[in-house]
Amino acid sequence: MPLAPLLIRRGELVSGARGGVFFGCSWRLWRVVIALFSASGAGAETLTIATYNVENYVLADRITASGYRQAYPKPESQKHALRRVIRDLHADVLVVQEMGPQPFLDELQQDLRTGGVDFPFTALAVAGDADRHVAVLSRRRLRNVTTHRDLSFPYFGGRETVKRGLLEVTLETALGDVTLFAVHLKSRFTDRIDDPLSALRRAGEAAAIRDRILQRFPNPAEARFIIVGDCNDSPRSRPLVALQNRGKTRIAELLAATDSRGDTWTHAYRREDSYSRADYILVSAALKPQVRGGVAVIYDGAGAQAASDHRPVFLVLAEPAR
Repeated sequence: MPLAPLLIRRGELVSGARGGVFFGCSWRLWRVVIALFSASGAGAETLTIATYNVENYVLADRITASGYRQAYPKPESQKHALRRVIRDLHADVLVVQEMGPQPFLDELQQDLRTGGVDFPFTALAVAGDADRHVAVLSRRRLRNVTTHRDLSFPYFGGRETVKRGLLEVTLETALGDVTLFAVHLKSRFTDRIDDPLSALRRAGEAAAIRDRILQRFPNPAEARFIIVGDCNDSPRSRPLVALQNRGKTRIAELLAATDSRGDTWTHAYRREDSYSRADYILVSAALKPQVRGGVAVIYDGAGAQAASDHRPVFLVLAEPAR
């Protein structure tokens, strides 16, 4: 269901449906929509959690205005747009993918602070990928920070590890403890002709991650956790199915997500001029009642297309309506 009618029905916006104040709105009005969606009730605490693939915030081979460059940093124009998007998200906790090693995370944290956006707490997952990492920037203190880098799965007669590991952190809030599992599954690039688009490898990574989550929370129906990140696959793909169920055990629910126009894509493949959904938020059953509106939101305000080939997705946790 599109987000706008849902917000209108909950009395948080007063307007018509498509073509009203939400769909097709300007980025300035979109910021107002985000503020309304994230706003707390009288004295009630909210927690906004976002996921964002920041596209090679690291030295990488790039096509620049001066031509092809090897081991070249993310351009300053893209960094500026990225900081603007992060500012406008108003997130309490931001999970990022394709972050470089610790100095790159420190740089982003400092540049955001200089611009008035302070995330005093960070965590970086160091796993098999030496260049691109999963990381968390948070306004809330992080507890039980763990990088699960020992996850493996069978793959063509051998075993492979989850390339970027699994980053687990616990957030202590007035709404109760929330555990965050941050992921970035293998890209669609492959060096094996027997695994086109690395589909089998991603499925194996997702199954290994799912099994570790079940080890941490054997009764997921009563647990309070979120699985968030770039899965590099479609909503009905094997990896997304694996993260939601194991046999008859329900692990988490995939949240529907739309942008201000009702679109659902989060990744733009510029070379092919194609768009798909790759970034997701899944929540456990015990936490779902606290998801405001029961859905996530895809940000499409100013700077989104200049900052990255992905668009951020966020949810707001709040006390359930009574």
